[in-house]
Amino acid sequence: MRPVTVRTHISAPREEVFDLVADMGTRVAWCDHFQGEFRLTRPVTYGQGSAARWRAEAPFNHGYVESAIVEFDRPRRIFEQLRMGRNNRVPGWAEYVFEPHTRGVTRVELTVWTEPQLAVDRLKESFGQRGWTKRRLNTALDRLRKIFEEPSSEPLRRAGVAGYEPWKAPRFGGHIRERGAG
Repeated sequence: MRPVTVRTHISAPREEVFDLVADMGTRVAWCDHFQGEFRLTRPVTYGQGSAARWRAEAPFNHGYVESAIVEFDRPRRIFEQLRMGRNNRVPGWAEYVFEPHTRGVTRVELTVWTEPQLAVDRLKESFGQRGWTKRRLNTALDRLRKIFEEPSSEPLRRAGVAGYEPWKAPRFGGHIRERGAG
């Protein structure tokens, strides 16, 4: 799929917007309209190395997508590697760019693209996936903007790690907690 780019302006400092996007656990708060069955794949949710898996319901292309942050340049850029399609054979990428626009306003640009190798995967993507992706990403950035500009009294939704046991956190680079403590 050729690159799909969407942009928005958010009335919030660049560092705050960057930190929210860089935390994979908060993606369900603004991307759940096209990311079903969202699960973190690693206990580390923020920054380089954090990863997630979700189900995308694109036209003629229902399947799971795995996403991992591979480049992290705070507060300018986040680069994610995607794997999707049957047996995760279609590589893709997502790049977030955060630029200061005016005082207290951040310009967020999101570009997503894939490079299917097989003809069947290219054919599936040709049936409206580019338009579907652009509409879903525009909605996602609009919802991200509303998180900052129209804050809710409720806390943001967060995703969890399937099968994660807090008392085993040191194995995964986390902090030791007493068994039974939340």
